[in-house]
Amino acid sequence: MKIEQIYTGCLAQGAYYIVSEGEAAIIDPLRETKPYLEKLKKDGVKLKYIFETHFHADFVSGHIDLSRETGAPIVYGTSAEPEFEAVIAEDGQVFEIGKIRIKVLHTPGHTLESASYLLIDEGGKEKALFSGDTLFLGDVGRPDLAQKAADMTPEELAGLLYDSLYQKILPLNGDIMVYPAHGSGSACGKNMQKETADTLENQKKTNYALNQPDKESFIREVLDGLLPPPAYFGMNVVMNKKGYSSFDEVLSKSLHALSPQQFEEIAEASGALIVDVRNNRKFAKGFIPQSINIGLDGDFAPWAGALIADVSQPILLVADEENEEESVTRLSRVGFDNVLGFLKGSFNAWKNSGREIDAVNRITAEQFEKEIKGKYTKIIDVRKESEYDAEHIEGAYSRPLAYINEWIGEIDPEEHFYLHCAGGYRSMIAAGILQVRGYRNFTDIEGGFNAIAETGIPKSNFVCPSKILNQ
Repeated sequence: MKIEQIYTGCLAQGAYYIVSEGEAAIIDPLRETKPYLEKLKKDGVKLKYIFETHFHADFVSGHIDLSRETGAPIVYGTSAEPEFEAVIAEDGQVFEIGKIRIKVLHTPGHTLESASYLLIDEGGKEKALFSGDTLFLGDVGRPDLAQKAADMTPEELAGLLYDSLYQKILPLNGDIMVYPAHGSGSACGKNMQKETADTLENQKKTNYALNQPDKESFIREVLDGLLPPPAYFGMNVVMNKKGYSSFDEVLSKSLHALSPQQFEEIAEASGALIVDVRNNRKFAKGFIPQSINIGLDGDFAPWAGALIADVSQPILLVADEENEEESVTRLSRVGFDNVLGFLKGSFNAWKNSGREIDAVNRITAEQFEKEIKGKYTKIIDVRKESEYDAEHIEGAYSRPLAYINEWIGEIDPEEHFYLHCAGGYRSMIAAGILQVRGYRNFTDIEGGFNAIAETGIPKSNFVCPSKILNQ
């Protein structure tokens, strides 16, 4: 028997590849199927089942393409109603893969159809739990995403989640390994640990949600501090439930190399959003006017989903050469299938054509320290509130990037301000959006708070993030 976790850091997502005696199962696959098909071929095994823990909101699963290419049926938990052929398992139903068995546990709460899959080895021992978004490490799945579809309040869904955890999962043996669908950084939870697998026994000790005295306390604690879900979540659920274009079709229609003239003509005719995926340092020095920067070297897909939101939005790409396919792939993982093409030769082709270029006013942390010494200055910190609460520049305003559409209108375009995040990635996203909206009277700080912390700029007293979460 083999259990392999296939973890994608950009989405903080775990898919699982399980093999026994020439047969395999895959749980919660990502959109592109090639890596899974290659594993199957290399191991010389047949894919018997594709298990889905629920209709995912934060990414588009590869279940439909994978089923089409292998003939393996897609399995969902009780009450799921996909608009394509699938096996809807009963609670407690068992599926055999080689000499092992997978038992379905209906664990509603995150969504109504949520299922966890219990692996039983060839000796009959319960070895692993693939818990989807029901149980994370250090947290549980947020119970506010399915309220409209379920016609239930978040409190009612949290109550279902409590029953699922305390009646179905906590009674299992403590030495069972827990393999969740997400880890730290995912918007599907609020307090996940950095580890990607753990024993159930350790989670019973360390997971706040599993240590509540009663159901009412659980509901209150689980709902407390939840941030609004990213706008693209609902659209991804629809795609996972209804179906979508094959990934190969998306690649084929998206990977069109465009000359600067073609790129410019399509941008003007289509109203496409120009997304520059180069790193923030390159973008700051020069980019196509009206571009926004979301770098491939960070949490690209979640930020694209959160800030672009509408998965039908036409997109034109500016990427370093040979990164075009990776860009299209990562956009497709969160449902953005309407890429019209990419700039052949990247930004240098545009620059060398003599066309207009733009840049961001960016300075080092040392220059920043000199400029603000003894002066009143407006400073906008676009990190998360928890990061700001842990430590920030004295007098800085907390304006998280995730809410830029809400706070951008508060800015006085005549008043200069400084902009920073933790390392420069998020502030450059904000800088691009600000300039697209006509705000140009600002200066970005290279290296963000990490660099600022090395200067003598006055800062608040540091507060451990764990203490903030527990307040």
